[in-house]
Amino acid sequence: MRQPEITIPTTIKVPAAERIVAQNGTSIYAIKCPEYKVVRISFVFEAGSTRQLHPFIASATANMLAEGSQNLSAQQIAERLDYYGSYFDINIDRDHAYITFCTLSKFFSQTAEIIEEVILRPTFPQEETATYCAKRKQQLTIERRKVEHIARENFAKAMFGAEHPYGISYSEERYDDITSEMLSDHYRRCYTAEGCIVVCSGDLTDDVLQRVLSITESLPHATADNEFVSPPVHTTHQMFIPHDEAVQASIRMGRMLFGRTHEEFIPMQVLSTILGGYFGSRLMQNLRERNGFTYGVYSAMVNFQQAGYLALATQVGYEVKEAALEEIAREIETLRQEPVSEEELSLVKNIMAGEMMRILDGPFGIADVTTENILCGFDNSHIQQNLERIRQTTPEELQALAQKYLRPEDLVTVVVG
Repeated sequence: MRQPEITIPTTIKVPAAERIVAQNGTSIYAIKCPEYKVVRISFVFEAGSTRQLHPFIASATANMLAEGSQNLSAQQIAERLDYYGSYFDINIDRDHAYITFCTLSKFFSQTAEIIEEVILRPTFPQEETATYCAKRKQQLTIERRKVEHIARENFAKAMFGAEHPYGISYSEERYDDITSEMLSDHYRRCYTAEGCIVVCSGDLTDDVLQRVLSITESLPHATADNEFVSPPVHTTHQMFIPHDEAVQASIRMGRMLFGRTHEEFIPMQVLSTILGGYFGSRLMQNLRERNGFTYGVYSAMVNFQQAGYLALATQVGYEVKEAALEEIAREIETLRQEPVSEEELSLVKNIMAGEMMRILDGPFGIADVTTENILCGFDNSHIQQNLERIRQTTPEELQALAQKYLRPEDLVTVVVG
């Protein structure tokens, strides 16, 4: 028996998304994969926390969509989805709310009836709203006892400023202020035709697309301006927060950079991967393998609609936090002073190409990447461009980027413990 040859992909073929424009102006993007007898539909609304008028309203509205509609109770919605083996998922970030439904294609018609109720006719009952808020208040109170959560919130605050929509955090007591009327108001302002795209994938027959089009065209037009204008950023470069009960220290480091549309985003992604973006990364080899400071460490480029930054995170024993910070600084400085070897760079390029192939394996992964591309103003040909840009990256370019963007005085450091 012979091991098959390892093949490094030089091209990635991704089906183009067919664009359909509804009468109300909303764009529907269809990725047809009839060999998979499933249908997935994602409604993406500009309804993230940057658009909310009251604390926690954006996430509460998204999570309460299926808790009762004009024609179905929360229990009926849940039971019908379960009966047909359909799947409903909510994901919300600073900028967008992602409402996703998955179903076997043979049960699409029945599931579409539930989609209409959830997307077009939610009622946000007061009793269910109160129950949701009480649970979330308790969960947040518990989470805020953990150093990792404290570090994550304060890193955003240090990066953007305490009053910036990307950096602000609220007391869990503000859940007590939420009413059903507030959710209804956020829904009316943000869940509109102007602030929505729809991405479909799977077994998209003409009947399926016609039903999706019918639902989409029923979205109302916006009655108020919902545009988010990013205010000035106020960065705090060092923040050390004591936590007497902690046995570990949570470390967050990074700096403000740029989003996916910037020409240097991809090579910075390569640099971030080398630093801490995979299991054999430099920080993992140092902090975990050589020093035993942590179980894991990662770094990544983070993309928002109007900002982007480099983030690095780990948790270490409280007694070794200073040593861990010194080792992180040493690895960053090495990237600035010494070019990456061709062998290491080749490995990382192959890992990144392989990860792209893994993500794009199947209609759901393709739909996720398509959604991200659309929100950044790209089409799916950008995937091949990204692969080519990764392959073109040189050790000299990476060193120049490290010298330009990883200066110690520019880094934000937050330590909780």
